[in-house]
Amino acid sequence: MSDSMRVSQAGSTPRVLALANQKGGVGKTTTAINLGTALAAIGERVLIVDLDPQGNASTGLGIDRKSRRISTYDVLVGAETLGSAVLETAVPRLSVAPSTLDLLGVELEIASEKDRAYRLRNAIRHLHAERIERGQESFSYVLVDCPPSLNLLTINAMSAADAVLVPLQCEFFALEGLSQLLKTVEQVRSALNPRLSIHGVVLTMFDPRNNLSTQVVKDVRDFMGEKVYETVIPRNVRVSEAPSYGKPVLLYDLKCSGAQAYLRLASEIIQRERALQAA
Repeated sequence: MSDSMRVSQAGSTPRVLALANQKGGVGKTTTAINLGTALAAIGERVLIVDLDPQGNASTGLGIDRKSRRISTYDVLVGAETLGSAVLETAVPRLSVAPSTLDLLGVELEIASEKDRAYRLRNAIRHLHAERIERGQESFSYVLVDCPPSLNLLTINAMSAADAVLVPLQCEFFALEGLSQLLKTVEQVRSALNPRLSIHGVVLTMFDPRNNLSTQVVKDVRDFMGEKVYETVIPRNVRVSEAPSYGKPVLLYDLKCSGAQAYLRLASEIIQRERALQAA
């Protein structure tokens, strides 16, 4: 049994990581799915909360739209508990709270509520208490897949999170988008969640044959220093194919370079978590 399993069984609250980037197509949902799978594979109990109205994290984990009778929309508007939305996936120890297009209307529906920024935080706390009360093992990690915009859904994710994990594509405008995201994190920390930090930046879609990719890696490491994970996720066709089969790449092709990279990233995140706990 891993140390993290012992901690979660002892009743410790889950570590909540928001995967955020206001740019689309950076590998955010792919990272949520495959990092969650990799963490589950090394012994963690993981919940992925799909806060993107497109619902790609849910689809990529094999949850068809007919199965999403209760979604994160219902949770945020207060109609259902998070526990009632949670579904098991084909991956042992990995669950998902799916999303639907209804999420597009959440902002208007809860805009006038005083606790509008804390709906997800409160739901996660209630889920943890509920599981402890029932004698169930608590989740050790909650990964929140944010939409590709800085709206109330993303604010909810950051208000609930202990830290933000930033997927960043190895492309020309990568640093420009990162600066904007860092400002948002600072605003949320000041106004809503003083414990929020940047857990790390994961570089995605790296192509070693492309000089620009190599330059972006150097620039981001110069800018963010040790906050950038050592693990870099390569551009890999098997990673791109896996969602169409409703599978994480670790189930689709464990031996491919992308799957192995996500396993290394999971190990690196666990090491950072242990260092934080020891500090």
